[in-house]
Amino acid sequence: MTGTEPGLFGVFDEPAASTDLPSPRPGDAVDPAAPLAVRMRPRTLDEVVGQGHLLGPGAPLRRLVEGGPPASMLLYGPPGTGKTTLATLVAGATGRRFAQLSALSAGVKEVRAVIAEAAAALRRTGEQTVLFIDEVHRFSKTQQDSLLAAVENRTVILVGATTENPFFSVVSPLLSRSLVLQLHPLTPDEVGQLVDRAVTDPRGLDGTVQLAVPARAQVVALADGDGRRALTALEAAADGARSRAGGRVPDAGPVTVEVADVERAVDRAAVRYDRDGDQHYDVISAFIKSIRGSDVDAALHYLARMIEAGEDPRFIARRLMVHASEDIGMADPTALQAAVAAAQVVQLVGLPEARIGLAQATIHLATAPKSNAVVVAIDEAVADVRAGRAGGVPRHLRDGHYPGAAALGNARRYVYPPDTADGVPAQQYPPDELVGRDYFRPAGRGGERELAERLPRLRRAVRGGSSTPPVEQQ
Repeated sequence: MTGTEPGLFGVFDEPAASTDLPSPRPGDAVDPAAPLAVRMRPRTLDEVVGQGHLLGPGAPLRRLVEGGPPASMLLYGPPGTGKTTLATLVAGATGRRFAQLSALSAGVKEVRAVIAEAAAALRRTGEQTVLFIDEVHRFSKTQQDSLLAAVENRTVILVGATTENPFFSVVSPLLSRSLVLQLHPLTPDEVGQLVDRAVTDPRGLDGTVQLAVPARAQVVALADGDGRRALTALEAAADGARSRAGGRVPDAGPVTVEVADVERAVDRAAVRYDRDGDQHYDVISAFIKSIRGSDVDAALHYLARMIEAGEDPRFIARRLMVHASEDIGMADPTALQAAVAAAQVVQLVGLPEARIGLAQATIHLATAPKSNAVVVAIDEAVADVRAGRAGGVPRHLRDGHYPGAAALGNARRYVYPPDTADGVPAQQYPPDELVGRDYFRPAGRGGERELAERLPRLRRAVRGGSSTPPVEQQ
């Protein structure tokens, strides 16, 4: 959200650094020329659609509004779910002063000014101040720290809004002094309620249009859980339908909004994705887990979602390369080659054509047999090294190419494998304390099925099960 972004479906003008907010109070007159999302801003908590886990009987926000003990809170959720609107309604319903800052424009000076005004009001009238800070995650550590004392002694009741996980973006002392309340995207049914209300409500379209059933479904789908986006699309589609009807006079009855009107108004669905926030990590996690689970169609969906949202294709290619070794490995050795090739396509060709190479690699990896034997093997080997199980390199494996190496016994009695009958002589390779330690255990799927059969024979031969006479090499 930005300093001008609406809450559930409303927009606030860019606020001054410190102010009792005059315009968004419930009951205020609505400007008929304002955007539909502004006009349809909820006037009471009961008008808010969704977020029942926060607004139901006994829920945190409901208790605060109904006179419960004041508590600072961080409202965390995607755009268009009601963070700003809920903060305003909390202040209005409790009769407290309302001050607002945007982390995009305010600094420590502005924060201290708001706190000073809140302290003065508390001394003068006993009235507490609800301080709403939009995009609170954008505050620096110093700016966040400047709030601590005022929040601690309740000079202000902080309501911070953030689209990013506050456990990653808000300092721990402020977190410990606040309730963290997560808002969820609206369900399709909830978005539909908003749309239906806006069509008939006098503050909204007041029955001047009617939505064809397919058009309504299109608006709901385009919203992707964002109430504001739904109302913005509805308003644009309604304007288009009126223009198509030649500006029909009210007496002629409502204009029908068709799918074509919605499509002309909104040419594509905006993808809910934040390259620096939760969606970045959630979508890439779902992408990799879909590949790992061999669901090629889900994997392609998440790939398309990242590409359409503007994710760096190099990041996607890097994750494919890691996954090829981590979860496929020797079950399909060509998977890593496919991932590396896709990364080269990204580098040499770029988008939009590189999407094809990324898709090909995604399909290859999703349909490949899976095995984590490679990552387990290297992790166990690393664990042994970190635990001190290193030991000396056996003398016959040491470098023998420098003067004096022979005198030290280096490289003596080394058996050169190609000179033996089967190319697998019996000789010790690991340090003494790791003899017989097996790290790589093939999964028995795909290409590792053959390895699972062959590897025991190799180990028996190397560890002394072969009768091939050794050939000494210096």
